[in-house]
Amino acid sequence: MRPKSVLKVGGSLAGDPGLPRLLEALGELAAAGHRLVVVPGGGPFADAVRAACAAHDPGPSAAHWMAILAMDQYAHLLAARTPGAALVAGPAEVAGVLAAGRVAVLAPYAWLRAADPLPHSWEVTSDSIAAWVAARLGAPRLVLLKSVDGIRDEAGNLLARVERHALGGRDEVDGYFARALEPGTACWIVNGRRPERLRELLERGRTRGTEVC
Repeated sequence: MRPKSVLKVGGSLAGDPGLPRLLEALGELAAAGHRLVVVPGGGPFADAVRAACAAHDPGPSAAHWMAILAMDQYAHLLAARTPGAALVAGPAEVAGVLAAGRVAVLAPYAWLRAADPLPHSWEVTSDSIAAWVAARLGAPRLVLLKSVDGIRDEAGNLLARVERHALGGRDEVDGYFARALEPGTACWIVNGRRPERLRELLERGRTRGTEVC
C-alpha cells in the first residue's frame, strides 16, 4: 500500500505552540482514510549538529549523517505525540502502518545510510530528503509543512504557483530541492501552523499555499 501524501513537518514547527494541533489533525486525517507518511525536519536537533560542526569541523560526510540522525530524534518526538502514529525506519514497514489507518512517521537514518542517494552537503536538508522519500514510496503528492504560508515575490505577495526551476536561491527550500523533486510528484508548500489548510488540500486538492509545478 502506497501513501497518498508524504508530509515534511518542518523543524521550525518543533518549538511552535501550535504543533500539538497539527499532530492531532494528522491523526484525524489518517483515521479518515488519508494515507500519510511524515518525514521530520531537523529543528533544534539539527541546530545542535550545526553548532558542533562549526566548532569541530568533522567534514561533510560526518555532518551529513549527524544531521540525518537529528531527523531521527525529531521523528521519535512526532511519533510519540501524533495520535495513532507509528515510527518506521524504511519502506518495508510503511504499508502495514497505512493499512491500519495510522500515520507512518519515518526515522530516515537507516534507510538513507543503506541507500546513500544524496550529496553530502548542507545544501541537502529534510526538504530534499522528503522529495526523495516521496519518489521512492510512489507518493503522488509531497507537502512541505513550514512556518510560512508559501513562497512570496519581492513585493511580499504570496505566489499560488512557482516553477520548479525557479526555486534556486530561494530561502523557503534547500538548495538541492529542485533537483530532488521528481517531475511526477505534485508538491505544495503550506503553513503547518494552519492545519486546516492541510486538511483542505488533502480533501479538495487546493488550499492557500504555493504549488510547485
